Amino acid sequence: METLKEFELSKEFLDRFRLALEEKDDEFVINSLEGVNPADITALLFEFNTEESKYVFDLLEPDVDADILIELDEDIREDFIAKFTSTEIASFVDEMESDDGADILMQLPLKKREEVIAHLENEEKATHILELMRYDEDVAGGLMAKEFIKAQMNWNVRQCIEQIRKQAENVEKIFSVYVVDEQDRLAGKVSLKQIILANDDMKVADVFDDEIIAVETYVEGRDVALMMQKYDLEAIPVVNARGKLVGRITIDDIVDVITEIAEEERALMAGISSDVEEDDSVWALSKARLPWLIIGMVGGLIAAQITDLFSADIRIIAGLALFIPLIMATGGNVGIQSSSLVVQSLATKSAFEDSMTSRLLKVLLVATVNGVILGIMVFGAVILIFRDQPLASTVAIALFSVVLLASFMGTITPLLLDKFGVNPALASGPFITTANDLLGLAVYFSVAHVLYSLG
Repeated sequence: METLKEFELSKEFLDRFRLALEEKDDEFVINSLEGVNPADITALLFEFNTEESKYVFDLLEPDVDADILIELDEDIREDFIAKFTSTEIASFVDEMESDDGADILMQLPLKKREEVIAHLENEEKATHILELMRYDEDVAGGLMAKEFIKAQMNWNVRQCIEQIRKQAENVEKIFSVYVVDEQDRLAGKVSLKQIILANDDMKVADVFDDEIIAVETYVEGRDVALMMQKYDLEAIPVVNARGKLVGRITIDDIVDVITEIAEEERALMAGISSDVEEDDSVWALSKARLPWLIIGMVGGLIAAQITDLFSADIRIIAGLALFIPLIMATGGNVGIQSSSLVVQSLATKSAFEDSMTSRLLKVLLVATVNGVILGIMVFGAVILIFRDQPLASTVAIALFSVVLLASFMGTITPLLLDKFGVNPALASGPFITTANDLLGLAVYFSVAHVLYSLG
């Protein structure tokens, strides 16, 4: 059995490999990378410049080059493939499944794209790629591959096995055999186990499973990912508006979608408004961060105005100013905790099966427990440190109120954003923090004003 070589990217190996590139030692390069997983080769190439990486590429087999290209990040790949001729790119694409080939071609200028298609040896693959390029990359039609195995319902098992052998030449991984009717409309699926156990003369119609989950070509990639995650699918068939089977989406494609979703939400939660990388230009990075920084600054100015409204109270009770950071930090933390849980639940579509009233009641109860515990702790701490009972009561009551309000805001904000079609991850970032800072200050000074007025 052929096994992949264990690969360690050590400093010693890098130094030796770099020397081999300088000396054009083709034998060392080829021997050291023989049997190495393409993902490991990709990691190695990140250590070298474009010209050096292309030199390595030229020494490898086209199927290995194809796998490496698939592994590369899109931004790096776009610059890298520009170094190759149309004929060379076509040789790589010929080794890929149609969905990966379409992704590569979409990164090329129109003229070069047409040249690559013209140089493809597999005409059927060229047709498949052209069809896939019609779809937006973020929908099921743009994610699917055209390579799959299907069987007609009226075939017998013997015919089915013969067709599987023919079709499997172009399919890298076989998860299921999809069953279609005479009009190529998806009817169900049949497992390889069922085919093997069935008699040769039995009809596919007698052994297939008509319960199958499929998606239409226009379904958003995010929804496809959620569906595959919910039903624990390794692959999902794609049908057009007429129910005709046109492709399949495999788990490796969906992992990429899930990664992109996670990166997008992480950026939103960090207050970055667009898709940027660390090596982007200074202006691009600044432009992505500025909007929420400006919102935070405006929030700070409003907070200053709120503080100014109660400046008379602060002058009389100077101790109030000491606890402004505590109130603001606690409100922000509670809001982020609540909103993060809601965003996570919305992402899995498993939350809020109960009524909204019962969910909000639960949030209120949790906030009450946390608020009481924090209030008691801060009351005791202020009494011990400052020996000021009115101040301790004010801070404790204000903190309790802020915890309740921040929990409510952190829960309701992502729900409202989701209802209006806005990514709820926004509610876990600077938006909720700034809002809770302002509300926390307003509540704190209002409580202080009322209690000291009554006192």
